[in-house]
Amino acid sequence: MIYTGRYSATLEDDFVVFLIGARANKLSKLSTMFWVGRAMLSMQKELMAQPELGCLHIENFNGRTNISVQYWRSFEALENYARSGEAEHLPAWKKFNRLVKDNGDIGIWHETFKVSSGNYEAIYGNMPIFGLAGAGTHSKIGLSSTAANRSGTRSDDLPPVEAF
Repeated sequence: MIYTGRYSATLEDDFVVFLIGARANKLSKLSTMFWVGRAMLSMQKELMAQPELGCLHIENFNGRTNISVQYWRSFEALENYARSGEAEHLPAWKKFNRLVKDNGDIGIWHETFKVSSGNYEAIYGNMPIFGLAGAGTHSKIGLSSTAANRSGTRSDDLPPVEAF
């Protein structure tokens, strides 16, 4: 569903944005890349089926470099999942190290951002629920809302252009 107009997203508490992905460095190793992708999808299904693990929302972008944008309740929840012997991540991590480790065939990466409550902003214009709006509260905003207003930087800020 497309929400026409301008919307924003909020979360009540601190949260974590976790970016993780993989890249096929050698196209001849695409079968290994497919295994990595299947393992990631399996972990994501596990996370969405068990919200008590702390993952709030996931968005995926695929290509030669795959990117998953994840929103987590806390760093501790993310770390607990990554290290748990009862979850799918740790066995997949071990298998990845056996298959690939440092041979250069497949690249993996992640970045973790701990976000303090109120120290972010989001806007969605004519979009379905996406990103942070999938993790938190999606709400309509007025025409005078700016990034500086939404982030708490300047409450008296005015839009530099007429909003739609």
